[in-house]
Amino acid sequence: MKIKNFEIKKRYIVITAIAIAIVLTFGIILKLKNAPKYITAPVTKRTITQVVEASGTINPVNTVSVGSTVSGLISAIYVDFNSVVKKGELLAEIDPRTFQATVDQNMAAVNNAQAALDEVNAALEMSTKTYNRYKNLYGRNFIPKSELDQAESTYKTDLARVKAARYKIEQAHAQYENSLVNLNYTKIIAPVDGMIIARKIDLGQPVAATLQAPELFTIAQDLEEMQIEVNVSEADIGEVKEGQDVIYTLDGYPNTDFKGHVTQVRISPTTVSNVVTYSVIVKVANPDMKLKPGMTANVSIITSQVDDALCVPNRALKFTPENNQKKYENQGLWISERGGLHRIDVKLGASDDNYTQIISDEIEEGMQVAVSNANAKKKQMRMRPPM
Repeated sequence: MKIKNFEIKKRYIVITAIAIAIVLTFGIILKLKNAPKYITAPVTKRTITQVVEASGTINPVNTVSVGSTVSGLISAIYVDFNSVVKKGELLAEIDPRTFQATVDQNMAAVNNAQAALDEVNAALEMSTKTYNRYKNLYGRNFIPKSELDQAESTYKTDLARVKAARYKIEQAHAQYENSLVNLNYTKIIAPVDGMIIARKIDLGQPVAATLQAPELFTIAQDLEEMQIEVNVSEADIGEVKEGQDVIYTLDGYPNTDFKGHVTQVRISPTTVSNVVTYSVIVKVANPDMKLKPGMTANVSIITSQVDDALCVPNRALKFTPENNQKKYENQGLWISERGGLHRIDVKLGASDDNYTQIISDEIEEGMQVAVSNANAKKKQMRMRPPM
């Protein structure tokens, strides 16, 4: 009987111990299951590049507009788009016949004025001799004073007529020179070396030069040096400086990155629909002539670049543990060590779309920083409605 009771008591003890072990194990499992889990990322060294992104249009650095100061019909065109021209080369002509007729007419007026001068010179010569002779006669009392006065008056009149004739010659000559200039203007000449990038006239087209000279051609002086006129918003213009490097892409060459540099930041604003922008000029090389005037460039202006910077993912800057309700004034990171998290205050440096530079003596490369709550991610997955 004692043996039986002992065995029963022994079984009871064993069963109780098993039950306690099960309860403890279940509690540990439940505690581990409900314990907060975190997704971490390492602190790494990388190059952080800050950029200002904008768009702009590619244009030649120097363009010259060629116009006409006289009106008429285009009688000849000697160049076309993409023609390479030299300074002084004939580009086109306006019908010169009307202008040539004006030149001939004004030349005839010059000759006529010269003939009139010859006539009054002859009269002056005669009146001069008469006046001198009458002075001698009057001195010898052979003629009255009235005749001497008449001879003097005639002399002075002829002298004035000579002066007037000379002025008419000058006037006629000036009109002749003006008509000759207008005749020369019928020849449209290239003022510089370059390439024709725009032709705005056709053969037989009338040209009306009234209030201003109409533009006939546009010449780009050097297409191997181009520029991008970039429109930068007022929020970003404070970071843009002359000399900064630029990387840009073109839709026509989607797999190629091109480089340039900022040469000018213009202070004149442009306002469109209450949006204020400033023009930034980017100088770019075009040795292989890939760049065409008018192309749209997607520009990234490099405003700052830090090499070998200690960086963390940008998500780590917004992370806060689920069970933490405390608010902090300074920026900090949650470092994962020995299965737990502790917070370190840090200062932020350069940043790009994915990473931010961390400035702190307590942060070292390879440390694990928390970037998100794993449990929160699981809750979001559970709350997501079925497809």
